[in-house]
Amino acid sequence: MAAGRRRSRRVSLPGVAELLRPAAPGPVDPDGGDQRRASGREKHTQKITVYLSAEELLDLERARLALLRYGAAADRGRIVREAIAVLLADLDARGQDSLLARRIVSTNRAEADSESATASDTPGSLRQDQASETSESAV
Repeated sequence: MAAGRRRSRRVSLPGVAELLRPAAPGPVDPDGGDQRRASGREKHTQKITVYLSAEELLDLERARLALLRYGAAADRGRIVREAIAVLLADLDARGQDSLLARRIVSTNRAEADSESATASDTPGSLRQDQASETSESAV
């Protein structure tokens, strides 16, 4: 890099229109899918970091090997991009009935139920329960 020229660390982000596009169904293919396609093998200028458990990473590698046995060679990034395209197409087409929405809602409910169960087991909340029982018996 030449002296006096500094590389910008500013990241180019998508605009509001791209981020807040309506989740409306797109044109439908005869094979049952919509026109949403993963980007495939090209240079990708945008990047995200996704953390996976060891089990999830192993499942992803198993999927890659299964695809290879079917004659469909793909790296893990391509599989992830295809999976995202499929899930987003389903979300666009089916909204809250989509697989993604149903799984996220179900997971959120399970986590909320788990947190409320944990909160009711803490000593502070036991004292609150005992205090409310005492005040109720005094009435």
